[in-house]
Amino acid sequence: MKSKYAILLVFVAALVIIEKENNIISRVSDKLKQSPQSLPVANSTDSGLMPPENGSLLSLSALDLAFSQLKHRLQNITLQLGGTPLPPAKRTRKHVLLMATTRTGSSFVGEFFNQQGNIFYLFEPLWHIERTVSFESGGANAVGSALVYRDVLKQLLLCDLYILENFIIPFPEDHLTQFLFRRGSSRSLCEEPVCTPFVKKVFEKYHCKNRRCGPLNVTLAAEACLRKEHMALKVVRIRQLEFLRPLVEDPRLDLRIIQLVRDPRAVLASRMVAFSGKYETWKKWANEGVATLKEDEVQRLRGNCESIRLSAELGLKQPAWLQGRYMLVRYEDIARSPLQKAKEMYEFTGIALTTQVEDWIRKNTQAPQDNNGIYSTQKNSSEQFEKWRFSIPFKLAQVVQNVCTPAMKLFGYKLVGSAETLTNRSISLLEERRNFWIT
Repeated sequence: MKSKYAILLVFVAALVIIEKENNIISRVSDKLKQSPQSLPVANSTDSGLMPPENGSLLSLSALDLAFSQLKHRLQNITLQLGGTPLPPAKRTRKHVLLMATTRTGSSFVGEFFNQQGNIFYLFEPLWHIERTVSFESGGANAVGSALVYRDVLKQLLLCDLYILENFIIPFPEDHLTQFLFRRGSSRSLCEEPVCTPFVKKVFEKYHCKNRRCGPLNVTLAAEACLRKEHMALKVVRIRQLEFLRPLVEDPRLDLRIIQLVRDPRAVLASRMVAFSGKYETWKKWANEGVATLKEDEVQRLRGNCESIRLSAELGLKQPAWLQGRYMLVRYEDIARSPLQKAKEMYEFTGIALTTQVEDWIRKNTQAPQDNNGIYSTQKNSSEQFEKWRFSIPFKLAQVVQNVCTPAMKLFGYKLVGSAETLTNRSISLLEERRNFWIT
């Protein structure tokens, strides 16, 4: 079947498979058939295709209908598993979505919200969905992945953390799991009463950093979420802002979206260190000149930049549904003035900044550089943000500039014409953008 209806049927049937005998949800790996329309893989961590020029998503409304049916199915599964229906969130509660891509400083910026005691913070909850739901590249599958992410986000923002149980492998038993990704990056999941007594001989892959806790009790976590005044999530798997419109328009959420961007030359330099194996060809081409830089890798870089640019352009245009709901922030500006930018972000969200966050920022933005790991949130931020200029060969910077010029111009990143300019720290590569955010 070639029509969009065939895609819908396969999508709904393949997303969640329940094993009746042992009540364990198996890996959802059936792949969607590709539609004639070619849409970008906008939500993978390393997007490889260009977004459509006109931004049209012809199958979005139809997939939305199917996905609303899927949502009810997942909620029924939650009830069957023993989950208690959660009361609606308070209308005064603020919800914050930090929208970024990998190696843009999002973990560091996410701490601005994680450190505030009245905010329930989740770190990369969509990680589990990416590894459980399998999508082929291109076509309507990109739309399908975006809708999966969006619907899970909606449930999480409403404190229905049980939704994650459908995607965690191995499947939680009695709402207990030892495998929630980066649990230790969320203070709310490591404090009482969520932090239950430590259980010997039970291995927790992503354990709490500063105290020993038992396996995560999803019910206790959901209840803690409801008790907090506000909620914030950090995600790197949402690329297209337009998919979030239903969440922005949901009156229960009062959602604010902060899009974090960084110089794409710095992003590439950081990824080559953090994800070294994926960038062997880039390194050999730059340093040895013996390998050919494949066109599909260059196009993947172009696709990353274009998906970020298109979302930012939409946000900065401030359509009616986004007015007062979108903020664009450069990582470089945060690194130069972390406390000032934190105050601006909190002003934008409508949440009062506490001394907890201010103290954390002062303490963690003056850390010695020698002690910083590649995933550290402790940084000498005023120096760290330009360190990449001395680690990336000029020929790689040229490749980035060639394919990411539109995005770089939009965000105010200056192009360089020589290796000498690249490594001359007295020459700023940032255009000043004083009122870069909009309320």
